Amino acid sequence: MLNEKFILQIKEGIAAGLRRRTLTSCSRWAEACVVMGGKDFPGPIRWNYYPWLKDMHDSNAQWNIGQKAAQMGFTVVGMNRTFYKIDVEHQSALYLLPTKTPDATDFSATRFDPLLELSPHLEKLFSDVKNVATKRAGSATLYIRGANSRSGLKSIPVSFIVFDEYDEMNQENIPLAIERTSGQLTKQFWAISTPTIPGMGINKLFLDSTQEHFCFTCPICSRKTEFIYPDSLVICGLAIDDPDLLKSYVICKECKKPLPVHTVDRKDEAKAEYLRTGIWEAQGHTDFENRGFYINQMYSPTITPAELAKAYFRSLSDAAAEQELHNSKFGNPHIVDGARVTDPEIERAIQQFFKKDAPPLGRLITMGVDVGSWLHYVICVWFPKRMGSDLNMMSECRVLCEGKVATFEELDGLMRQWQPLICVIDANPERRKAYEFAVRFFGHVKLCFYGKGITGKAISTPAEGHTITVDRTSWIDASLGRFHNKTIQLPMDTSREYKEHIKALIRVYEKDKDNNPVGRYINQGADHFGHAQTYAEIALPVAASFASNTDIASFL
Repeated sequence: MLNEKFILQIKEGIAAGLRRRTLTSCSRWAEACVVMGGKDFPGPIRWNYYPWLKDMHDSNAQWNIGQKAAQMGFTVVGMNRTFYKIDVEHQSALYLLPTKTPDATDFSATRFDPLLELSPHLEKLFSDVKNVATKRAGSATLYIRGANSRSGLKSIPVSFIVFDEYDEMNQENIPLAIERTSGQLTKQFWAISTPTIPGMGINKLFLDSTQEHFCFTCPICSRKTEFIYPDSLVICGLAIDDPDLLKSYVICKECKKPLPVHTVDRKDEAKAEYLRTGIWEAQGHTDFENRGFYINQMYSPTITPAELAKAYFRSLSDAAAEQELHNSKFGNPHIVDGARVTDPEIERAIQQFFKKDAPPLGRLITMGVDVGSWLHYVICVWFPKRMGSDLNMMSECRVLCEGKVATFEELDGLMRQWQPLICVIDANPERRKAYEFAVRFFGHVKLCFYGKGITGKAISTPAEGHTITVDRTSWIDASLGRFHNKTIQLPMDTSREYKEHIKALIRVYEKDKDNNPVGRYINQGADHFGHAQTYAEIALPVAASFASNTDIASFL
């Protein structure tokens, strides 16, 4: 009995090996080995409704970049390429998501494990499919990790990496992940994500690629075309509750004629038919080795034009919905109006005065310091216009001086020179030196943490100690909002570096777990002066609590 079982295993191994030799491309391998679940497109993988995925499977470029709308099948490409590398090429692979918990853990349990269970060939390939973070397949290993943990990226020798949701990852850890392939003769990378803002994250990679769009032959005019927003979407109706919204449709941008769409119940196969003529066409640098793929939800077999029209009307009154429309629906980077400080707003803030080297007498002065390779500082004088519950809203700000120094000892000189009532300094990364600085100017220096669980402009202050904790987004809103509402003045000799740092902070919008719009700031380049300006803003109410009501009133 044992001999028969052993012989059967040998025969199955030989048969599997022979079959793999005939599967000369990843797409052919996926057709033979991968079984998909779900209620819409179950069974062996086919390209009928997602034809753009087939050629992506077979890309041999070292870097492959997918800038895409949500739910367009790019993750399926990442998973299949991963399994193909392990099964056929016997190479270890690393599949990265933004965080270990819940991203990597949930992804392993809800995407990888069901695929393995449904696909007999893949299930036999791995010795322990239930291990969340590591799955062994003979001499090759699949690692599933969160990119925000540096420790999870160490000591993993791989030749293939997928960065899934690239824009959500800690960008500082990406080079560490790439370093995991440094000992391999052959290596390949896939970065896929919905974009966020222009020139950052996945969009930055995409701009340095072939920038391929999925183009197809129009069934009406026979010209090569593509679905692109807003040219290809005709929105009917005047509001989100208008019944005419259901009449919205897509058109060929060449002949402007309506195109049939593939409906969710698959009664209309026309869209699937003309999309089968599609091919990826480079619209960027054809001589680039990096391949970039772009697609939006107008191609989707599960999204109707009416759904996109509803998303458009939601975007008119909701900043988070506007961000989602461009990023998740149409796969385009986007900055919501008012989400960043602009050059005209900075120029408007510049007034007829120069940086000073002495503090004005009898005025309320604060200082903010951002800690990095340099210590960037901003010194402000405040002009409270009236007393109220929110001193920041009731005050105007004039930047007296901004600059950078190399050492904390030089900060000591600035404290003596400008005599700020309160200096707020970044608590990290030089915690010890920042603490010693606070001790030297006891009571006048606070170490600031951007923390969780703090709402609005509340400031959490321990009963004793030198630290405060604040909500990052709310205070950057208050600080940079001064450029929008004209309550900040800058000297005529404000440095170019200060201006660029202020513009680098950009507010992006998303929905929380309760579907409420929330914002967060990301940086498009160096942003140290932006944080120093924010710390000077935080210092104002701290100074108010430090002084007596009489003292603050004297500044009116």
